[in-house]
Amino acid sequence: MDIFDMLLAPYREYTPLQTGLELTGAVFGVASVVFSIRKNIWVYPTGIISTLIYVYLLFNAGLLGDMLINVYYTVMSVYGLILWNRNRTDEVHVEVLRMTLRDYRTGLLLFIFSMAFVTIVYYYKPLLDHWLNPAAEVVSVGLGHLTWANWLDVFTTSIFLVGMWLMAKRKAENWICWIVGDLICVPMFFYKELHITAIQYIFFTIMAFYGYRAWLRSTENTATA
Repeated sequence: MDIFDMLLAPYREYTPLQTGLELTGAVFGVASVVFSIRKNIWVYPTGIISTLIYVYLLFNAGLLGDMLINVYYTVMSVYGLILWNRNRTDEVHVEVLRMTLRDYRTGLLLFIFSMAFVTIVYYYKPLLDHWLNPAAEVVSVGLGHLTWANWLDVFTTSIFLVGMWLMAKRKAENWICWIVGDLICVPMFFYKELHITAIQYIFFTIMAFYGYRAWLRSTENTATA
């Protein structure tokens, strides 16, 4: 089996709707990152479309933790849209800022809270899975059933939560969260056989490095203006 067949193998069991939705979600996800690099407010409408699609796909796949984070992304996208709309420099663009000491403290607290919350979600995941699929065998709650991919999901979910908050606040350092999380997500999504999404995260990683550089340059230009 060559690499192309390996990438497509899981999709032979998917319906055309599932494959089409995942591809559409990936396209809008990439578009959202492009708009973010350009400090364009359309980062949020395109991001909302992508996250809502993934909420549906991940719910159907029984990946409750991933689904909940995309629900959070959707809510934070609405919040970010409101904030960016209030701080526009023209019809679609905003100025970006550097993090303050207070931002670092708040971000750390948000990360710790997110780690605790997502760990609790995974602790009760067997019951939640049974709720999604009553015919499934009931497994006792606990952390013993978590795989290495689940623990990576706990970490990346938490760091992405911080990244979404920083992006809504227009802080350049939000890109550091995306770079770290994206690098972890590439192998994780291959492991979950969401290959289109894994390839999407490879592009996300490259774009995040470019975005961080572009936003830093923008803050330097603003400081010297």
